[in-house]
Amino acid sequence: MQGLRLGTRGSPLALAQARKVAAAIETAQRWPDGWVQIVEIKTTGDKVQDRPLAEIGGKGLWTKELDRALLDGEVDFCVHSVKDVESERPPEIHLAAVRPRGDVRDRIVGAESIELLKQGARVGTSSPRRTAQLRRLRPDLQIVPIRGNVETRLQKVESGEVDAILLASAGLKRLEIDAGTAIPTEVMLPAAGQAVIGMECRTNDTRTQSVLSTVNNGITFSCVAAERAFTRALGGTCHSPVAAFCAFEDGDLRLRAQMFSEDGADMVEGRALLDCGDNGPAEALARSLLADAPQSIRRLFGA
Repeated sequence: MQGLRLGTRGSPLALAQARKVAAAIETAQRWPDGWVQIVEIKTTGDKVQDRPLAEIGGKGLWTKELDRALLDGEVDFCVHSVKDVESERPPEIHLAAVRPRGDVRDRIVGAESIELLKQGARVGTSSPRRTAQLRRLRPDLQIVPIRGNVETRLQKVESGEVDAILLASAGLKRLEIDAGTAIPTEVMLPAAGQAVIGMECRTNDTRTQSVLSTVNNGITFSCVAAERAFTRALGGTCHSPVAAFCAFEDGDLRLRAQMFSEDGADMVEGRALLDCGDNGPAEALARSLLADAPQSIRRLFGA
């Protein structure tokens, strides 16, 4: 039986995640090391580092080259950070499996907390969600757009180019980098799909789907599906400051979501209770929040 070809971006974090997935599959299938071949694919998001993602085409810049390689049969499946994958996907591509969720929190590097940042501090992030959340918490802060891999961003703090940056806890852990302080989700709600590694294959490739299902985490899959159903129902893009986090508690899926104006001055939030596999309440929450939102938020979602 032929092994599988895994498509991934070439960044250190993407490769670390790809290696974790490959090892999990080889263990589950009792395949020898290297039976899952890692194929690096250069994406536009990796090539263009001098502008915010939203300005140059959004999340699709991380996925379109991987999608092409997958649909052209160059690879059998692709590994992504789920938060970087658009909630609307081509029908020919199927999210087949996810790994157990990592630490979902954001981390601040360069200060002990957001509260302890000096007045007017320069904070680096290109995320519309983090930007709006920071501005809501600390309107005095200067937000500096930054791109690049994790190491590049950390160097900007060390060099004094910015006073602090925000990074995902899960990414730092996967790179075995101990830096910064975790921000509670009560202070900063994460992005939909944050801290989750996902595997996509062709919708008609039942053999690969069967293999990937052996390393799928069902609870995480249900939580991610609810978060993505929420953002899909909003019509949100990477321009849209939105946060959504679903967790399994007391036998239910509990979804919490927030939408912001760009400057963080306005925010609407809500919660929903779901059963696994039923994303109707998540979609209803999106419609309800959108209906209640002020125009400063509604216009960001085409409403």
